[in-house]
Amino acid sequence: MIKLIVLDVDGCLSDGKLTYTSDGLESKSFNVKDGLGISTWIKIGNHAAIITGKNSPMVERRARELGITHFYQGIKDKNRVIKELIAELGLKNYEVAAIGDDLNDYNMLRHVGRSFTPNDGMDDIKEIVDTVLCRKGGDGAVREMIDIIVKDNNQYEEFLGIWL
Repeated sequence: MIKLIVLDVDGCLSDGKLTYTSDGLESKSFNVKDGLGISTWIKIGNHAAIITGKNSPMVERRARELGITHFYQGIKDKNRVIKELIAELGLKNYEVAAIGDDLNDYNMLRHVGRSFTPNDGMDDIKEIVDTVLCRKGGDGAVREMIDIIVKDNNQYEEFLGIWL
């Protein structure tokens, strides 16, 4: 049973595009369906983490909005962080799922029990993950992953029950 999902941001929670304003500010877009899936995943007693290579106040704000307490940014070695988090939570690798889309996610994806990539993930990542999703990054891929996991975990009725 999966108890922790680990999320990459750029290319998974967002479409991977970076937009800069003339003031030098950065903007990102997040999918509300991903957000509802993540917050519901947490409400039914599971864990969620963000591990991202960039530092971004927007991502930190989004993590807070969704109730994600395991938040790591500016991370170069995602595999090290995921190992530490698994130990901290007292989990086994097979109880963890992760989504990533590019080479900086490679080792992390190889370390977990169930791995996913959005449909527009890089070919090298598509070759190693358990599941290539139908949805693109930033377009509901994380929600698609969560829906698969809650069904596999036999938590689907509980998941739906939060909102029915």
